[in-house]
This record gives sequence, structure tokens and C-alpha cells, in this order.
Amino acid sequence: MAARLAQVHSTFSPNPLPEPLRSPRLCVIFFPAFDGKLSTVNSLMSPHLITRATILGTGLIGGSFALALRKYTTDVHISGWDRPEIINQARVRNVIDEGFTGELALALRSADLIYIALPIGVTLDLLPEIARLAPKRALVTDACSTKLRIAQSAAENFSAPATSLFLGGHPMAGREVAGIAQADAELFRNAPYALIAEASELREVPAGQTARDPRVSAFLKLLEKIGARPIWLGAQQHDYAVGMVSHLPQLAAVALGSFLYDHLDENGLPITVAGPGLRDSLRLAGSPYSTWRDIVLTNREVLSAALDLFARRLDDLRERLNSRELEADFDAANELYKLLRSL
Repeated sequence: MAARLAQVHSTFSPNPLPEPLRSPRLCVIFFPAFDGKLSTVNSLMSPHLITRATILGTGLIGGSFALALRKYTTDVHISGWDRPEIINQARVRNVIDEGFTGELALALRSADLIYIALPIGVTLDLLPEIARLAPKRALVTDACSTKLRIAQSAAENFSAPATSLFLGGHPMAGREVAGIAQADAELFRNAPYALIAEASELREVPAGQTARDPRVSAFLKLLEKIGARPIWLGAQQHDYAVGMVSHLPQLAAVALGSFLYDHLDENGLPITVAGPGLRDSLRLAGSPYSTWRDIVLTNREVLSAALDLFARRLDDLRERLNSRELEADFDAANELYKLLRSL
């Protein structure tokens, strides 16, 4: 079992995704726990049910989630499951109370919350086993960067109350360098945290919030404590949105970085005259392919459409180089930059 964590499966080849929506109408709901009205929050929450959390994958995301629980909660026992060398690092950093490697059964048997922070391909591979082994009282959630394939697999393998309850998730937080050495208790603070619901469930929120499963309410309370900002949306909507604002920027940084690398001369030009602006623009280029392989594979339809649209915009910019029409593009970009800084 532990060998599955050594590398993402080279044979992983997701089924084709449905045709991407070019401009879907997103049904996005911000959970009202973060408007400062804690009395309203507390009225929505059931008694806290999560006292034992097992984190599968204790790298950047899983390790950061464990550190955040350690810092902002006082009553959660934290277990980790990963390769032996990673678990050893987690113990040294006091990230976890208990560590497991190898078979999953021991790691899952006492968990109230099972937090999957593994690559997408490994997660898809393990979901059937997790569904079989997880206690029925537990909430299982993942942190994968694409959601449609995960949601499809979860629907096939989880059927509460016969099994544990599954809740898809994706913290919009990370760094270009992965690994437990980069884990940070503050990683999720003020970051959007996508939670996945069916369209019918989205239509019922917020009116149906009081009827939400107590395990989900307990997890929302944990997210409140670590400072994340939950957003409810559908799996396909999520993949479209993150394809545009996360995955496309990554590929744009890769394209610019590889383009410049291919044009280095013997004196290191043009990089030797680069200023901080280029470093800022290429921060994402420091992320390894191993982190992005499954993301690209499971969101390739959306990415292909987004790259086509982006390429057309570059063509438009080239046509406007001798025209004041280029100013409109700068103005639009400036407005988006201001919007991002205000969030």
C-alpha cells in the first residue's frame, strides 16, 4: 500500500471529461461563518463531533492542516499516514500525535475525520478501500485540486449511512514548493476553501443549512477555527473556475519560463538583466510537474478550451501593439488586479 505513495501511477489515464462550459453560471455560496457574527455561526453548528482526525498524506497540504489543527484546536487527536520517511519528519516537527505507514486499516479505524491530502491519481485509487474501511460515523473529505472525477468516484463508493459520509473539498492555498518542510499552520488563513455539493443541494442553501449533516457542520467549524473561507459549488463548476484562475496561470508561467530558458545565450541573457517583476511572474514556474500531472490529466478539457481562448487574447495583443486599443487591455487587467487585492 505504501508503495502507491512513492509516485503517481504512470498508468493513470482518466476517462474523458464532459465538454467544458465556456462560461458556466457558477452557483457559489459563501458560508456565513466569516462575517463576524459568531452568534449566528454557533446557532448553525451541532456539538463538535470531531475528536480524532486521520490525515492521509502529510506533505504541504496535509501537514499544514495538521499544524493548523494543532494550533487552533485543543481537543483533536491527529494521526498521519504516509511513507515512513515522511511520517518520521512529521513526528520530528510535532505535526502528528500518531503515525501510520503501510496498510490503511489501523490508521482509519478510530477516525472521526479522514482528510485525504494525496495526489489525485492516488486518491482515486484508494477511495474504494477508504470507503470500505472508514468507520460509518466518520466524515471523509479530500483536498484534491480537481473535483469532477473525485465526485464521480465518491458517488460510486460512498453511500451513507451504509458507509461513512464523503465531502469533496479543495483548499485554495498552496506554495510552488511541496513537502512537509513547507507546511505552515497559517496556510489556510483567509484562503477560499471549496466544498462540493450537488446542484440540488446548492439550491437548498442557505435555507437548508440547519438540516446539514452534523459531521459537515463540525468540519465547517474546524475550517472556521483555522481561518479558511468555505465556498459551496458544484464539481464541474469548481473545475471550470480553478482551471481559469489556477491551472491556466500555472501553464502560462510554465510556457513563459520554458520559452525564456530556450532563448538563453552563452552570457545568460536575457535573464541576467531580469528584475523582480520576472521573478514575481514566474513564481509558479517553480512548481514541479509531479504536482501538476494529475491536475492536467483530470481537467484537460477545460484547460484546452482555456488555452485556446488565452492564445486568441495573445493574438489580439499582438495586433494592438501599434494601437491605443492596447490601453483597454491594460485597464481591464488593472481592474482585475485591484479586485484580487480587495478579496
